[in-house]
Amino acid sequence: MVENESKIWFKKAEQDFDTAKYNLKGNKIEAAIFFLQQSAEKALKSVYIKKFKNLIKVHDLVLLARKIKAPLKIKEFCRELTPAYQYTRYPDIIPAKNLEEKAVKFVDSVKEILKWTGTNI
Repeated sequence: MVENESKIWFKKAEQDFDTAKYNLKGNKIEAAIFFLQQSAEKALKSVYIKKFKNLIKVHDLVLLARKIKAPLKIKEFCRELTPAYQYTRYPDIIPAKNLEEKAVKFVDSVKEILKWTGTNI
């Protein structure tokens, strides 16, 4: 069950990544960033499920990366992506500046996260 569960989460991470890129092309920047954060979160959770045989309900990508002992580079990507969950979701939180630049950068970061997590599930 756990083996299959981790693969289901990873597949959803890949789908969210595709959704993010689609939104970015359509100039829906906040939606793109939200789905990039979600893609990273689900990818990290897929490894967590594989390692610990359960799901952790948290949106803190840095915490997830630490728990699964991700490389430093992945943790750094997570540090930048974590706040995106809030500023793209809630209207009362001031969004980061240069969202379009961030989105383009986050695509590369999430691509790396997916590559690393894909080899660890």
